[in-house]
Amino acid sequence: MTTAKYRDVKVGGCTAALRSVDAAGVQHLHSTERLQPFPARLTDRLEEWARHAPERVQVAQRGADGAWRRITYAQMLDRVRRIGQALAERGLSAERPIAILSDNDLEHYTLALAAQWVGVPYTPVSVAYSTVSQDFAKLKQILGTLTPGLVFAADGHAFRNAIASVVPADTEIWVTTGDDTPALQGRKIARFDALLATEPGDAEMEAHGHVGPDTIAKFLFTSGSTKQPKGVINTQRMLCANQQMLRQCFAFLADEPPVLVDWLPWNHTFGGNHNVGIALYNGGTLYIDDGKPTPKGMAATLRNLREIAPTIYFNVPKGFEEIARAMDSDAALRDRLFSRVKAFMFAGAGLSQAVWDHLDRHAEAAIGERICIFTGLGMTETAPSCTFALGTDVKSGDIGLPAPGVSVKLVPTDGKLEVRFKGPNVMPGYWRAPAETAAAFDEEGYYRTGDAVLYADDADAQRGLRFDGRIAEDFKLSTGTFVNVGPLRMKIVLAGDPLVQDVVLAGLNRDDLGALIFPRIDDARRRFGLPEQATPAQVLAHPEVRGFFQSLVDALWHQGTGSANRVARALLLEEPPHLDRGEVTDKGSINQRAVLQHRADLVERLYADAPDAQVILPRR
Repeated sequence: MTTAKYRDVKVGGCTAALRSVDAAGVQHLHSTERLQPFPARLTDRLEEWARHAPERVQVAQRGADGAWRRITYAQMLDRVRRIGQALAERGLSAERPIAILSDNDLEHYTLALAAQWVGVPYTPVSVAYSTVSQDFAKLKQILGTLTPGLVFAADGHAFRNAIASVVPADTEIWVTTGDDTPALQGRKIARFDALLATEPGDAEMEAHGHVGPDTIAKFLFTSGSTKQPKGVINTQRMLCANQQMLRQCFAFLADEPPVLVDWLPWNHTFGGNHNVGIALYNGGTLYIDDGKPTPKGMAATLRNLREIAPTIYFNVPKGFEEIARAMDSDAALRDRLFSRVKAFMFAGAGLSQAVWDHLDRHAEAAIGERICIFTGLGMTETAPSCTFALGTDVKSGDIGLPAPGVSVKLVPTDGKLEVRFKGPNVMPGYWRAPAETAAAFDEEGYYRTGDAVLYADDADAQRGLRFDGRIAEDFKLSTGTFVNVGPLRMKIVLAGDPLVQDVVLAGLNRDDLGALIFPRIDDARRRFGLPEQATPAQVLAHPEVRGFFQSLVDALWHQGTGSANRVARALLLEEPPHLDRGEVTDKGSINQRAVLQHRADLVERLYADAPDAQVILPRR
């Protein structure tokens, strides 16, 4: 068998670990590499690069005319000081922070760095909470927790309903456009371009001098996949330590300034901390991608990737799938993407082996070798990265070994190993939530993740860890057998690629396992040549679509080795998961408990003594 060739990429930091086990079976893992010194403030790197590479482009985004608006390091430092002066004059603080309602853009980026410059915490809020939600419930909860003194929304018109419904009348509003919207009249409102005319002065410099490692940089709210969103305190120490961990693990970042083309939302730690930070910390360039991994949104992403060649590329599995499909008929896109990229990395879900293989084929066609695909484990509470799997033998589900500076604790829990973390990248707690903060840490100060892991090879810890699901999602069948929800859900999603969006497993106190499947209706239409106007019910009733899912259920039944992993029945859901009901987070993560609660009637249909024709039973 021929060994695949990979583009050379320099990695380190988490390629080996020290392991110890105590008498209670609790294990500890530490990287063999020490965490190197890191700056006290993330904006120290902005100052450093503004001195050493003032004309290098720091961030860019396409304007309304389609041309790139580019801002250099020197220009960004000037913008940050001007907006920082405007913020310092307003007496904002952790008690009266900044809430940013709108999506990634140059003004959002400038405001975020300016807030960090003068030590005013800010919160990027999911756009969906203002524009998709009908009752603004999560937005109300978040702003109620924050009590912001300033709210930024790029387009006052687009966010008028959310502002009118949730933001107190005496709170100042900053906008880029839409300040003449009737719904905002009578409020204190300012345009961002006018604020950029503010002259830097004593106020911003004095405030900047008080910013240190323990200063709160931002509050990032969890997605609320199991409970209401909580405000995670992100300090300067957390952000800087995590970026130094990344620089040591992704050692190639030190060899040349990285170039990123990135759409991932900044209200999530992956996009807003991990990716934005990589560009800034290492003197690179961030091209803000206005695309999204949807059939309509991919056009912007593909346009950008045809023009800008990234040196490292991040996306969710669906995004990689769409890009791989587009490269089938676009050699120019393929050759551009692979021209200098050192590595891919995905997050948010498992990458199917079919898509993984598809990317490998395109890489070999373009450059004669494959590109390493990185994975790992991180979370909002850890800024985010804790472990990485960086080798050429990485598989979906691998999370690897701890990064330098991270202490990993593996605690036997309900027959599994819960992974817990301690390190300078771990949060001090949740904002204004003392009970939740106390419950989040164990007696030794380790953050309790609720995630289970196992070793890729029990005999060789250096092979790293694999994700083993969320402990709280698991349940027992009537036989007393535990269902390991996380890995089984991932298996079903990957096996049903590309027509399965997500799965909720049912069967608590039942004799066998059932699955509620959220299908990808648009992909089913495209795959089987169905008209766009076909309703979800019509799509799911189509013989070829039905046949696809029948084959999936058959395969899952025959691959099962017992009642806890053998799917005995399934139901396809016409209605997608609801954000307002808490069935899905803004980043697309399914809340298993909420779906089962709100769709209890469908669970009863699934387990009826005489199931109706919509229930898919395996052909045994």
